Amino acid sequence: MAAKKVYDYLVIGAGSGGVASARRAASYGAKVAIFESGRFGGTCVNVGCVPKKIMWTAGSFHEALQEVKGYGFDVEVKSFNWNTVKQKRDAYIKRLNEIYERNLEKEKVEKIRGLAKFVDAKTVECDGVQYHGKHVLIATGSYAWIPEIPGAQEHGLTSDGFFELEYLPKKVALVGGGYIAVELAGIFNSLGSDTTLFIRHDEFLRDFDPVIGQTVMETYEAAGVKIIKNSGLKGVENNGDNLKKSLSMSFDVGTEGAKTAQTFDGFEEIIFAVGRRAHTKPLNLKVTKIKTDDRDYIIADEWQNTDEENVYAVGDVTGKAMLTPVAIAAGRRLSDRLFGNKPNAKLSYQNIPSVIFSHPAAGSVGLSENEAKKQYGEKNIKIYSSRFTNMHFALTEHKQPTVYKLICAGPEEKVVGLHMVGKGSDEILQGFAVAINMGATKADFDNTVAIHPTAGEEIVTMR
Repeated sequence: MAAKKVYDYLVIGAGSGGVASARRAASYGAKVAIFESGRFGGTCVNVGCVPKKIMWTAGSFHEALQEVKGYGFDVEVKSFNWNTVKQKRDAYIKRLNEIYERNLEKEKVEKIRGLAKFVDAKTVECDGVQYHGKHVLIATGSYAWIPEIPGAQEHGLTSDGFFELEYLPKKVALVGGGYIAVELAGIFNSLGSDTTLFIRHDEFLRDFDPVIGQTVMETYEAAGVKIIKNSGLKGVENNGDNLKKSLSMSFDVGTEGAKTAQTFDGFEEIIFAVGRRAHTKPLNLKVTKIKTDDRDYIIADEWQNTDEENVYAVGDVTGKAMLTPVAIAAGRRLSDRLFGNKPNAKLSYQNIPSVIFSHPAAGSVGLSENEAKKQYGEKNIKIYSSRFTNMHFALTEHKQPTVYKLICAGPEEKVVGLHMVGKGSDEILQGFAVAINMGATKADFDNTVAIHPTAGEEIVTMR
């Protein structure tokens, strides 16, 4: 075998975190190689937040076309062409892939196409060639999966499959209670599909403050989304043929001791969004000291260190705060520490803002009410909330609620949590996240002059 190629930094995975870390390391003069077996940009660019936001925007435009009638516009929506959007969206994503590759080339990062696996703790192999790295980063991300239930894998799609659809299903089912399932249900419903969402519990978005899940569920049900709660899938069948699918789903529905067998049918597509698993099995981690949990996520500390010296992990592959900006920030700080003479550089995983692109959008930063009670004690927190109708809907027939919730702790009423549902929440949250990250108090919010008339002013005028 030929001599190993030696680099300062080997990066396995060219998603958001891997590319960000590779480019930052190269900017400091490190010799860097990055491995990728698929499209550059990872989940977010190809089958995640970017194409999802485009489809959410399409749904939002359809809603807006209904809303403008209240403002005197005589608009008739004759049709929606799914394929037009898909083709333009796919072309946009392809351009992003090319931009990612060009940016790596500008930084003189060597791109190696193929699936890399460990030979030993500092050596990886790709297509028969071995590469040695003084430092190695694992940034291989995660993947969507379908449960092993009769017929589910044969007839169901993951969220990846959503982006491959060539048409808008007339009737669609979604399985899952997390933000991906909720987002896709909102997209389908806003574009006119008969949409049913099956969830395992009586609430969804359970990782967020309850005000978010409760408000979004209320809005979805009012908008026509059918939500089947406490449902356990037993099987999927196709009652149609190869030309026209007609999928049926059998469930046990209800709480323990009161379950009933129910069948739901006539679906053209079923999409599973039941969680993600780490892309680690192809890496041959057994030749290293790296540890993983029961879902194959790599165990890494707050400095992104694994149990193998000079081998690191960032992004979804760690199963921690699985958001694109988190992967980017962690990857850059890691390279700052390793190659930029910044020994204390690391990402703080506190007060990370996140947004759910539901209809309407929702967002959260800081602690939920239950988390705040646990951390500070129930007597030491104070809740401020506001529920109103955004002025956007003043003249529209259909109206969406806006709900804001501030969680404050201690006698100084430090703001430790902000939870929002309502139009514009995705944009409003970013600025307030800065204030909360800086340790703002309720008094700081109160002392900020409101911008009127806006929805955001409610956050600085709560009583």
